[in-house]
Amino acid sequence: MLDIKFVRENPEAVKDNIKNKFQDSKLVLVDEVLELDKKSRSAQQEADGLRADRNKFSKQIGGLMAQGKKDEAMAMKEKVTASATRLAQLEEEEKNLQEEILKRMMVIPNIIDPSVPIGKDDSENVELERFGEPVVPDFEVPYHTDIMEKLNGIDLDSARKVAGNGFYYLMGDIARLHSAVLAYARDFMIDKGFTYCIPPYMIRSNVVTGVMSFAEMDAMMYKIEGEDLYLIGTSEHSMIGRFIDTINKEEELPYTFTSYSPCFRKEKGAHGLEERGVYRIHQFEKQEMIVVCDPSESKMWFEKLWKNTVELFRSMDIPVRTLECCSGDLADLKEKSIDVEAWSPRQKKYFEVGSCSNLGDAQARRLKIRVVGKSGKYFAHTLNNTVVAPPRMLIAFLENNLNEDGSINIPVALRPYMGGKEIIK
Repeated sequence: MLDIKFVRENPEAVKDNIKNKFQDSKLVLVDEVLELDKKSRSAQQEADGLRADRNKFSKQIGGLMAQGKKDEAMAMKEKVTASATRLAQLEEEEKNLQEEILKRMMVIPNIIDPSVPIGKDDSENVELERFGEPVVPDFEVPYHTDIMEKLNGIDLDSARKVAGNGFYYLMGDIARLHSAVLAYARDFMIDKGFTYCIPPYMIRSNVVTGVMSFAEMDAMMYKIEGEDLYLIGTSEHSMIGRFIDTINKEEELPYTFTSYSPCFRKEKGAHGLEERGVYRIHQFEKQEMIVVCDPSESKMWFEKLWKNTVELFRSMDIPVRTLECCSGDLADLKEKSIDVEAWSPRQKKYFEVGSCSNLGDAQARRLKIRVVGKSGKYFAHTLNNTVVAPPRMLIAFLENNLNEDGSINIPVALRPYMGGKEIIK
C-alpha cells in the first residue's frame, strides 16, 4: 500500500505506474482517493478547531462560574453542547472517509522498481542469465509421473478418490527423496546464516490482507468455515505476519528466516489439474526464505536471495535460468521479482521452480511493521524467495538425473539425507 502523502504529491506518477501495469481500470481510484482525502482533511481541520474551542470555552466557563456570572456561563455551555454535536458528526464523517480511502488504497498497485521491464504478462518476462548446461539425453525422457510410477513412488488414482484432483500420495524412495530435498534445503539456508522456523499454518484475515492483494487472496486462499482463519498458501504469509503491529530496533535488523510449511492453494482458474502430474496442485510443501530489513539494504538482500536458490539447484545438478518479471506479471504489492526456472529435458524448455520478490514497504505499511532508529520511525522492507518447493522441484530433479534404465542418480549433496544411497533403482 502506498503512502497517502506520496499519492497526494505525485498523482501522475501513481497513474503512470498503473498504466505500466496495464490496469487502466484503476486510474479512477487515484482521483477518488484525492477527492476523499481532501474532504477528510477538511473535516479533520474543522474538528480540530472545535476541539480547541471546546478546551478554551471549558476554561472560560469555570472562570465565569467563579465570578458568579451564571447566565453567561450557561450560554457558553450551550455553545459547547452544540459544538459537541457537530464534532461527533465530523468524527463519524472522518472515520467513513478514511475507510473509503483505505478501501481504494489497498487496490492501487505498489510503485514498481525503475529497472522492471514494461510488459503485459509473463510472455514478456526477460531472461537474465543461465546457470549450467541444459542437456537433452539421447534417450526418451518419460513424463514425470511415469518415472515415479515405475519406481512405485506415486499413487494419483487413490488420491483422486480420497481428495479429488490436484492431490497425490508419494511413497517409498520418491517420498524419501521429497523429504531429503526439504531437509537439505533447510540445512543449506541455516549454513547461510538464516534462522530456521516452523510457523502457524493458518492465519487471520487481517494478516491475509496485509501480505497480499485481494485478487491473489481470492485465487489462492482456502477459508476455514465458521472461523476467521485461512490456510496459508506459503509460509511467507505467517512469517511476515509475525511482525504485525511491531516497532523494531534498527540495530537488530535484518531479520533473516528460512521457514518450512505445507502450503494450500485453490489454484483458481488453473488448467491441467486433471492431468496425471504434480506441477500445479492444491497441497505441497516448501522451504522459504524471508527477510525484514532496512530499506537501504533491500536491493542487496534481493540479489542474495535469488542467488541462494540458483546455488541450491546447481548443487543438485539441475540447470537453471533467471527471468526478470515484467510489470504486468508483478503482483500488486511487489516492486520487483525474479523467477528461477529449471531445465526440463523432456519438454526441452525451462519451467518455474521459485520466485524472489522485493515488496518494499508495501506489506510493512499494511501490517504496521515499523523500525525505530537514529532518523526516527519508518517502515521496514520485506522480501521473500522460494528455496525449494517439492514436489514440483522433483520434476526437474528426476528428469535431469534420470538414467536410460529408469534409475535416478543421487547428487553428492543429497546422499547424506538418503541414507548414503547413490542411486534409486
